[in-house]
Amino acid sequence: MNKLQRHDLLSLETYATEREAFRSRVIAHKKTRSMHLGQHLKLIFEDRLTIHYQIQEMLRVERIFEAAGIADELEAYNPLIPDGANLKATLFVEYPEVEQRRRELARLVGIEHHIALTVSGHAAVTAVADEDMDRSTEEKTAAVHFLRFELDEAMIADWKAGAAVKLASTLPAMREQAVLPLSLQTALSADFA
Repeated sequence: MNKLQRHDLLSLETYATEREAFRSRVIAHKKTRSMHLGQHLKLIFEDRLTIHYQIQEMLRVERIFEAAGIADELEAYNPLIPDGANLKATLFVEYPEVEQRRRELARLVGIEHHIALTVSGHAAVTAVADEDMDRSTEEKTAAVHFLRFELDEAMIADWKAGAAVKLASTLPAMREQAVLPLSLQTALSADFA
């Protein structure tokens, strides 16, 4: 996948004008790239469009318009775009009640290192988590993690041929598994271009 460059981004002024339409498009796109794993885990599989939106939002919120600041945002977020042999996802640990969320994040320490993807006929691939920084402590995990799933050529070929794909949480405190819907599997196939 080609990474975002400065010329791909809208100026703050232009983005302010186009933001609502762009945001609506990205929200609809994310729905085609999202999946719940059990009741409290959600994965959104990132791609160039979702990361483009994230960078535009960061530039807007932080009022970044200088070249160095824009370059910093591109450097920070471009690694979240799949590169053709992997999938990249944001994992959300979701609990609506604040106190329950605090308890569960303490109970689920290490969950980010226990998310696996299996293409039927192949060994499971455990996600590489939070390469940019540790987001958890020994006392609690974070509510948001960045994951990378590396697939080999045979896995990708079988994926594209329609082999079933399963996601799982293997953490003893939260064992979950689910088969990717065909619509999601098809949408994610574009990440292997």
